Amino acid sequence: MTSSTVVVVDDNDTTRAMLRGILRQDGLDVIGEAKDGESALQVVRRLKPALVCLDVQMPGSNGLEVLQTIKAELPSVRVLMVTGATERETVQAAIAGGASGYVVKPFNAANVTTAVRRALGLAA
Repeated sequence: MTSSTVVVVDDNDTTRAMLRGILRQDGLDVIGEAKDGESALQVVRRLKPALVCLDVQMPGSNGLEVLQTIKAELPSVRVLMVTGATERETVQAAIAGGASGYVVKPFNAANVTTAVRRALGLAA
């Protein structure tokens, strides 16, 4: 696992493409993508990235459930929640579940870059 590998998980194709572009522009290696919770877990288990950018609201398993599974099975993988869900309960559940950060949609490149670098322990 290198410090700059990322898996992007979002059920929206456009959001995944935007995140992929922002991350690659920042020199990170996007090694996998998924559009739902089940495929996210398969990709993360197989690739063991340094960071997962994870949507909260997805079909099937939601992001909070996926977060719990990732942290239980691969505790060294950092998870950055990327979502439109801003309810206090959701944010608190994500942080309590081990998320390394939270980016709210609609996002801009600077916010994503700062949050990703903070989650990875890199200089922001």
